[in-house]
Amino acid sequence: MNVPGELSHLPYADLLQPHAGGLAARQRYDTVHFDGLTLEEERADDAQFLECAVTECAITGGSLRAARFNEVWIQGTRLVGTGCAETNWLDSTADSCVLAGVEAFGAQLRRVSFRRCKFDSVNLRSAALHEVVFEDCVLRDVDLGGARLADVSFPGSALERLRLGRAALKRVDLRGASLLDLADGYEALSGAMINSSQLVQLAPGLAGALGIVVEDR
Repeated sequence: MNVPGELSHLPYADLLQPHAGGLAARQRYDTVHFDGLTLEEERADDAQFLECAVTECAITGGSLRAARFNEVWIQGTRLVGTGCAETNWLDSTADSCVLAGVEAFGAQLRRVSFRRCKFDSVNLRSAALHEVVFEDCVLRDVDLGGARLADVSFPGSALERLRLGRAALKRVDLRGASLLDLADGYEALSGAMINSSQLVQLAPGLAGALGIVVEDR
């Protein structure tokens, strides 16, 4: 996945136009730059963001339900309590962002990269993640219950109290995670790759999930 490191590296950087004001539902935003904005309780359900950049913004509350993000680059942005359910993400990147209390159940992510991001109490239940990379991220109390993950990796990321109940994993690479701590869903690891040290850490939870009684005489 070719991930741009700076705004100027975007193939559409020279086409970006600054945006002022709020957001609107069912609006199409094409080659727009959202920079340094504070957006509170905005409603942009079913909006489309095409080849856009979002830098140093603060988004609190509101709803982006079923919005589409195609080739969007997000940097240094905070989303707190924002409704992102059933959103669709394609060929997009988030760098150094914070997501807290975000409701993103049923979201669809394909070829998406997260770098140096912090996820706190994010709801991704029943989401679909395909070719997604979490690099040097922190995922704390993230709920992936019932989600479908394929070709997903977590290099350098810390996973704390991750929920995987009823999730379906396929070619999910957890070997590079710096911390792997599950709250539930040990059975979902049948579709994941882990290393030997992670296996030792997960052994008590795996034994419990399989009904194995470990008792030293």
